[in-house]
Amino acid sequence: MRELTFLSAVSMAEQIRRKQLSPVELLEAHLTRIEALNPKLNAFVQVDGESARQQARLAEAALGRCEKLGPLHGVPLSIKSSMEVAGLRCESGTKLRAGMVATREAPLVTRLRGAGAVILGTTNTPELLMAWETDNLLYGRTNSPWDLSRTPGGSSGGEAAAIAAGMSAGGVGSDGGGSIRVPAHFSGICGLKPTPGRIPATGHFPASTGPFALIGAVGPMARTIADLKVLFEAMQGPDDGDPSAAPVPVRWPEQDELKRVRIGYFEDDGRTPVTPETRAAVQTAAAALRRAGFQVEPFRPDGLELARQLWWNLFGIAGGMVLGPVTQGHEEEIGPLLKEFSGWVAAEPSHTGRSLLETWMQRDVLRIKIFAQMQKYPVLLCPVAAIPAFRHGERSWQVEGKTVKYLDAWSYCEWFNLLGTPAAVVPVGTSPEGLPIGVQIVARPWQEELVISVAAVLEDQCGCYGHPNI
Repeated sequence: MRELTFLSAVSMAEQIRRKQLSPVELLEAHLTRIEALNPKLNAFVQVDGESARQQARLAEAALGRCEKLGPLHGVPLSIKSSMEVAGLRCESGTKLRAGMVATREAPLVTRLRGAGAVILGTTNTPELLMAWETDNLLYGRTNSPWDLSRTPGGSSGGEAAAIAAGMSAGGVGSDGGGSIRVPAHFSGICGLKPTPGRIPATGHFPASTGPFALIGAVGPMARTIADLKVLFEAMQGPDDGDPSAAPVPVRWPEQDELKRVRIGYFEDDGRTPVTPETRAAVQTAAAALRRAGFQVEPFRPDGLELARQLWWNLFGIAGGMVLGPVTQGHEEEIGPLLKEFSGWVAAEPSHTGRSLLETWMQRDVLRIKIFAQMQKYPVLLCPVAAIPAFRHGERSWQVEGKTVKYLDAWSYCEWFNLLGTPAAVVPVGTSPEGLPIGVQIVARPWQEELVISVAAVLEDQCGCYGHPNI
């Protein structure tokens, strides 16, 4: 059963198409795995076994009728519980939405079903997604399958833990400040934060409007880059419910075109130090891409510190203003992580019309500046975070003789939310404790195909895929 659930999603679909694997058998293996491990990990908040079995039986019947099959036919997937899945709870980890059941389906979920996927259920998040670890008063804490004393990250932590532990073949996360990429890095899987609007965030809560539309995105998470590619292709495309949507056609680069791309890499940002193993992972990735024929050179864009500050102005201050009315008067129902976030927001002045306008304009000017620098280096390679997965409740770490604070550790992700660029995570290294360490591959907006293609080469060179012994 374990070996079956750790197949790649692509391999599962291929074996199903060849009638070497039954969709019903595959689903039952996943349900058995969930039953065994979810009590330890608390990754799923709702598993709809009856519906999933019905979906799997329909997938099996389609094989007998020799119907045209989608690229994910019979593959069991999970969905972050901030996305609407018809008939399942969509609570975003808060008691303020306890018992809320989606009556409609997010477009990306409909698209995944159209590709043949079997939806298992929904996964845990921090309250209103405002943390880089997954814990809430509604469902409790999610643990890392690599070490139960550590977090799988947040806010897509339940999703990452489920995929890494072989309880799901892949799925969907969302990312406003690293919420796909940090859990992927912590959990030893792959994740893609696309350009906002490339995959529709319609049906997500908090809604993709205002500051969240500028910096947030929904995207795929999986154990391999090939799986990430199939999920991206199935979910991408504009939708009127996403204000950032644009009709961008899918275009995969040819091999000779790909190898002409210059890659700039940096091991740290000069402000927040990274662990030696994180630095080594970036160096390993740079060397691997050179071996594959890329021109890879040291390069760090100017303006990253301003990007971090502007990101907080949008995610923290403006985001706090958006969520304030939701939580006002319900302080007794709010958990420690959201109270902590609200305290950081309250410590700074709220936006005026002028300060919000200045943030917006500075963001545009900075994007122009950094994208001009990326003309020479269309792809960037850098850390995902300063540290690997941390122990539950930790708030600072000693790295290279300096104290790295909680909010600063994820600045390596936050820049690219502010800039609106696609960014993928590939696992490359390990910490002394045996924890996964990923690296980040970034390109300019709407170039998800370039990011995924480079990530695939890196994965092939490094043989990155592994899974926890749980």
